[in-house]
Parts: sequence; structure tokens; C-alpha cells
Amino acid sequence: MNLSKALETAAVESGEKAAYYFIGQTATYEELNESVNQFAAGLREIGIGQGDHLALIAGNSPHFIISLYGAMRAGVTVIPINPVYSSEEVSYIVENSHAKAVVLPDVLAPMAERLCRTLPAVEHYIVFETMEEKVEGSQAWQPAFYQKVKTFSDLLQTARLPFDPPPIQEEQTAVILYTSGTTGKPKGAMLTHKNLYSNARDIGTYLQFSKEDSVITVLPMFHVFCLSVCLNASIIKGATMIISPKFSPKEVFALSKEYKATVFAGVPTMYNFLLQSPEGRPEDLASLRLCISGGASMPVALLENFEKKFSVRISEGYGLSEASPVTAFNPLDRPRKPGSIGRSIINVQNKVVNAEGAELPPGEVGELIVKGPNVMKGYYKQPEETASVLKDGWLYTGDLARMDEEGYFYIVDRKKDLIIVGGYNVYPREVEEVLYSHPDIVEAAVLGVPDAEYGEAVLAFVVSKNDRLSSREVRAYCESRLAQYKQPKEIELLEELPKNATGKILRRALREQVLPNRS
Repeated sequence: MNLSKALETAAVESGEKAAYYFIGQTATYEELNESVNQFAAGLREIGIGQGDHLALIAGNSPHFIISLYGAMRAGVTVIPINPVYSSEEVSYIVENSHAKAVVLPDVLAPMAERLCRTLPAVEHYIVFETMEEKVEGSQAWQPAFYQKVKTFSDLLQTARLPFDPPPIQEEQTAVILYTSGTTGKPKGAMLTHKNLYSNARDIGTYLQFSKEDSVITVLPMFHVFCLSVCLNASIIKGATMIISPKFSPKEVFALSKEYKATVFAGVPTMYNFLLQSPEGRPEDLASLRLCISGGASMPVALLENFEKKFSVRISEGYGLSEASPVTAFNPLDRPRKPGSIGRSIINVQNKVVNAEGAELPPGEVGELIVKGPNVMKGYYKQPEETASVLKDGWLYTGDLARMDEEGYFYIVDRKKDLIIVGGYNVYPREVEEVLYSHPDIVEAAVLGVPDAEYGEAVLAFVVSKNDRLSSREVRAYCESRLAQYKQPKEIELLEELPKNATGKILRRALREQVLPNRS
């Protein structure tokens, strides 16, 4: 079984059921499956087939789903790319992944024209219309680019059906996800059909997804969290996706109420915005049976305040691109533990090890490693990088964690973010938890900076809803709640913290953008 087959099954078993809602549009599972067949057949018509690579530069939309599943059905490997990336970032990924075709919206045509001049290996640009512009207004395109353009609608309409899909091997690469590099260029994690199908199936089962569910799909589809949890798991279980192009608290409240949503998935920053929004009322989210959080650790104070206001449970989990992504989640059939990422999901093993790879007993902090059918087969054309994280079948995550006596895991911090003050370990998350517990603080991030006396010192960045809150007051708040070596030596008050496309706070961006500007 693979994701393409799962969609075919849903089309047979639930053909008339809505697969998605999107800005007033809707499509049944039968209609979605037909569009996927047309896209796969269209790729065949232009010479894109099994083993080829296709870059997918699209936001949350039916175009993303049809392109992804159509390519996979044709045996084509998909490379999802963030549509807000710069030309240089897109160019690197398209070239590095050896993409033969690119799917993108018409508003990105100027960027695609630049790619066309520098990347001759790309043979086709499949352009779809957005609500802002029309593909027909393309007379100004350069001839070399125009000759390589095929509109999305033409690709579907001229495809010759029926489409006879090639045999798909479970170890064949389905998707290459480029992870944001902490140093150097991003790496492409190769996820197989088995990786993606098994993780979506298992997380859907673990979180009790069913045909009765309606899932608010506002996380970016190009990101693995949304890809597996909102998109793939929904299709496998026959649920309905309520697709929003971008996140806004007002939109989430409106969609939840209009479509009687049952599941919402987001990152902690989204929950923070929903909680702080003056428009949010408990009845707006009354239909939800479950909220899912991932992508970053959720501060316990935020979790408890959100649950108290909206009377809905948040189940926090953990994952990473290299694991398709989910490895652990708080179970629904037993007590949830605030601050924990939960227990290992079905068919996946998590354990905490020391520097030598030996498993540590409950309570001790070490590196989290994972194993299962969801673990990638490696980084694309980077054998050394692959060998550094895949050892004896285990994926070394680079995250520091501990496990309790009941098998619940707790992320302590990123291994690379550990701060050492005078020989003592300081985990940024521990300091951030204290900051988030302050009633006036809505966002916080902590990192280590060089210190002549202690080697490193703790620097905190804080966003407050109270304009009168001072650094001195924040420091005093920390003094009674943290050991002296853990207390921030400096506190900077900012209007906002830098975030990535999913809303995850970027410590690296703080280091690169804010620190050099400090006097």
C-alpha cells in the first residue's frame, strides 16, 4: 500500500464525501482522485515519468494536493519548496534535487524566468492560476521560458485517460524534503513511499482519525508536519480537509464554526495567537475534539491557558523531517502530561542514549534516537551527512531528551542550543518556560552568548503585551524561579520574534540578525 493507492481506496469507499473545502470550492474523493489521474497522465504526455524529479512550489491549495499525489502515482519524486523562498534558495534546491519539471503559481513566473536562464536542465514549468493574476497575461514572458510553459489546466484537460500507473516499490523515493540548514546549505531528506504511508497511517490511527473528522489545514503543506498529519493522514482515514491558504486567528475561528471542524493542528505560536486574539470565543472552537501541537516545544503555561479558555485538549507530539515526521505523541486513551511529547507511536521506537550510544535509564538526559518504518533512507547525494545521523538503523535526532518511568518523553532542548555557564548546563527551554509563565509575556526565546568570566551567559528575548514591562522586572521575576547560573544576564524586549513559515521561533535568526546590531 502507498498514499496513491490509499486515495484510490477512499475514492471507492467514500467517493461522494468531501475530500476538501477551499475558499468556497469543494471536491469529493472521487473528483480528487480523477484530477490526480489526469495530472499523472499529463506528466506522461510531456515526458515526465518514473524516477524523474518534480519541484512543487505551491501554497496551501488543491493544486498542491493534485500535483503531489499525481506525481507520486506516476512514480515521480516530489520536492516541495516554500513559495516565499528567495530566487537563490529556490534555485539551489531545484538544481541540487535535479528537478526536471517545476509546478508553481503564475505570480512566481518572474522568478521562474530567472531559473530558466540559469537552470537549463529544467524542461517544463507547469503554471497554475491564482486569484491575483491570470496565466493568459503571459505575453511578456521570454521566448525561452514560454516554450517550456504548460498551464496546469491544460495539462489536466489534454491528458489521455485512463492512466495505467507504473508499479511503485515501497522503497522508492516519494518525496525529498529539504531541511533548513543550521550550517551550510539545506539537505534533502529522502522519504520513501513506505516512510510516508506508514507514518500517516500510524499517526492517523494513534490520534483516532476517522471519516467523521474535519481537519483544519492551515499549516504549510510543503512542511512535513502538515504533509503527514493534516493531508496524508486525512486521506488515508477518509477525513475532510478544511484548507486555508494562510494562518490568521480570525480565519481559524470562522472555519471551525462554519464547517464544524473536529481537529486543529498548529505550532505553539499559532496557539499563542489564538489565545491572545480578542476575537476568540470558546464557542468558536466548540466542535473540536482535539488540538494537535508540534514543530516546537509548547510552553506549559500556554497549553494550560489555552485549554482553560477553549475547553479542548491539546495533544503535543514530536517529529522531524527525517522521520516523516512523527515519532511520539501524547496518547488519547490515558492522561496527557503537560510538557511531554508523549509516548512512542505505533511501530516507532524512541530511546535516550549517551555519547557512546548506550541507552540511559529514566530521568537521565541524553540524545533522542528513533527507529521505525518512517525513518528516511538518507540525504540526497550526501552519504557522509547520512552516515552521521543514521547508525545501525537508528536516526540520531540531535535533540536532548529524557524519559520518565511510564515511557513519556520530554524534549529538554536541541543539542546544539545547550548553554554552558561556568561548567553548568543550561537548557534554553527551561528558562523559556519560566518566562512564559509571566502574565505579561507572550513570546520568549533564549540563547547563549560569549561571556569572558563564565564562558557563556544567558540572553533572553521577550515580547510583552504590556508596554510598561521592563527588563529589570523580568529579571526580578526570574531570580525567584531559577538558579543563579540559569538566570538571564541580559534581557531584550522586542516587538516580535523571527519565525519560519510554520511559525516556529528561530533562535538562529536572532543570533544572526539581532546580536550583530547590539551596541
